[in-house]
Amino acid sequence: MRYDDAAVPLGALWSSPFAKWQGTLAETSSLDLAAAVTTRALADRALDPAELAGLVLGWTVPAPDVFYGAPTLAARLGMPGVTGPMVSQACATSVAALHAAALTGGPQLVVATDRTSNGPTLSWPAPARQGGAPVTSHWVLDAFARDPGTGEGMLATGETVAAESGFTRDEADAVAVLRSEQYVAGLASQHRYLVPVAIPGRRSAVELAADEGVRPVDAGTAAKLPPATPEGIHTFASQTHPADGCAGAVVTSVDHARSRGGGVVRLVASGFARVAPAHMPQAPVPAARAALADAGWGFGDLHAVTTHNPFAVNDLYLARETGIALEDMNVRGCSLVFGHPQGPTGLRSIAELVETLVDRGGGRGLFTGCAAGDTGAALVVEVDT
Repeated sequence: MRYDDAAVPLGALWSSPFAKWQGTLAETSSLDLAAAVTTRALADRALDPAELAGLVLGWTVPAPDVFYGAPTLAARLGMPGVTGPMVSQACATSVAALHAAALTGGPQLVVATDRTSNGPTLSWPAPARQGGAPVTSHWVLDAFARDPGTGEGMLATGETVAAESGFTRDEADAVAVLRSEQYVAGLASQHRYLVPVAIPGRRSAVELAADEGVRPVDAGTAAKLPPATPEGIHTFASQTHPADGCAGAVVTSVDHARSRGGGVVRLVASGFARVAPAHMPQAPVPAARAALADAGWGFGDLHAVTTHNPFAVNDLYLARETGIALEDMNVRGCSLVFGHPQGPTGLRSIAELVETLVDRGGGRGLFTGCAAGDTGAALVVEVDT
């Protein structure tokens, strides 16, 4: 869908550092994290909560009190009269939340937050079962392990696409090494969009100033890792790791964004797509094509590209289908390296896309990524510095 008048003031995209699975943020509510990170982000950017007309809250893993999530978070941010929708679309949540904000009048705050660590176990009464035993499921682990539509886990979709496309272990390892090198090269500029976590506690504060769980990868270490599945091409270096984190943005009109006196990130169009069952890593390609078609652009018109790539095969397939060189994607790293908290992952990659375009004097950019259910989501932006 094309947006006629939606923009983010330059600098009004941010992300917390991402914490590793069962790491620093494992016992912190994702709503508490959102309140702390968003409060600091707005203050650091001189963004007045009183000027915001609505809130779009994105999450994929339930947290305590999330039933009241949007109005409760708004009140904690100093926006007591504000509410808005809550959006949950697996790994496409960030794009879906920006989409919702872009279609709503007045300045909108977008917050995406998730904690994959210590996900809830759900229990449903089943009186007809033997002994009345309830039916239970683990929100995070069961979702990772099996798509109810296909019976396949997410990693299986990566290996299916790799096998059908003829991609090799050496190619997957090379992507993992390249993305690790790009992440290291981008560390010096992370302060432009990363917001440190600092949450007071009764005994000690919860603090996180840098990504946690990043595993440096070089050719030697990559080659020594065993495959994650027999005969598969992916290892623990060439697939992402679950994480905890929060990200955000302010979406408003182009004129209102310009009134802040800086540059503008115009949200041009988004696209959503679904591919054949158990072929999830292919979905970013038709999603990107849909967004670009609505924008009136082609892949050759782009100046920067970022992706959500839980598996190396995602980028291998995107490069083959679009002609975009692997080294031209994710020049600051990506979720393959810094991890995947689900809801906020896309917003962080979009923030990095914008910073890359700023360094290049502005221009057109694409973010695209896959999501559960063999779906994909994409966003195209234009940065005017």
